[in-house]
Amino acid sequence: MDFWQVIKKRHSVRSFNSKRDVSNNLIEKIISAAKAAPSAGGIYPTDFIIIRDQKIKEQIAEAALGQWFIAEAPVVIVVVANIEKSAAQYGERGRDLYVIQDAAVATENLLLAVTASGLGACWVGAFDEAKITKILNIKDGIRPLAIIPLGYEL
Repeated sequence: MDFWQVIKKRHSVRSFNSKRDVSNNLIEKIISAAKAAPSAGGIYPTDFIIIRDQKIKEQIAEAALGQWFIAEAPVVIVVVANIEKSAAQYGERGRDLYVIQDAAVATENLLLAVTASGLGACWVGAFDEAKITKILNIKDGIRPLAIIPLGYEL
């Protein structure tokens, strides 16, 4: 797909074909595109947690203020940021700004790669951060910043 078509076609998808799986190979390509995003100082403090387990997806949907379409997606990716990794290089500005910018640009790359791959996704930012941290057993210093349910659009 042409780059400009991808930009024009990308939109938030909240209805997924739950019976059509997304291959691990395709997920790896999408994550690779996300990791190719620029990062302040070349630190790359962003990582991606891939969830396919239905019970965990349901817990995430509940922690995302009852956005149940999340649990309908075959794959959910939680974008997390290593706050301390960025802070070690840039102090308070790294902790409060650069790490969030890095995760945001990686998330946008991810969404564009999803669209270019013929899939749909939604950037979910409304969620209880503490609950997501507990559900996914995320370590201190790592912060979940986005939830991306993805799959084939209905």
